[in-house]
Amino acid sequence: MFKYYLPFAVYTATVLAAGQNGTLKVPPCPDTASISFTTAVPNGDPCPKTQVNICYTDKSLELAFTAFNEINFYYNPSHQTNSNIWAYEAMEAFISKGSDDPQTYFEYEASPNNQTFNAFIYNPSREALPGQPMDHAFISSPFSDGFKDLKVLCGE
Repeated sequence: MFKYYLPFAVYTATVLAAGQNGTLKVPPCPDTASISFTTAVPNGDPCPKTQVNICYTDKSLELAFTAFNEINFYYNPSHQTNSNIWAYEAMEAFISKGSDDPQTYFEYEASPNNQTFNAFIYNPSREALPGQPMDHAFISSPFSDGFKDLKVLCGE
């Protein structure tokens, strides 16, 4: 299980899981809202069951990722903060306000070796296609900025 504390409060979260859009009502901690899926985004390939539990406090959004029956923890040991960890095993959260398809959102990713990708994304076309405008602003020192994490891998 990966558990991350992000230093801002969110009262509802838009969820994209297995290609399905929806709105997840997020309660205050210690209660949690939960979503799970068994297909990878964006290609729809089968993957081990993954579950995300979410809640908020007045200072943070708390995400607990659980990958059930995961046997591969593929990562690049040379990766650092904001490296392209999405090309390997990573848990990802795309966070925005409201339930519309956003042009701007916060993207948070974590790899098994505790590297993170943290950026505010601007994507006016809402597509990741060649020739389409897209930009980002990295959070380059997430743990100094108040991000906290607790990582527990099965078997450790």
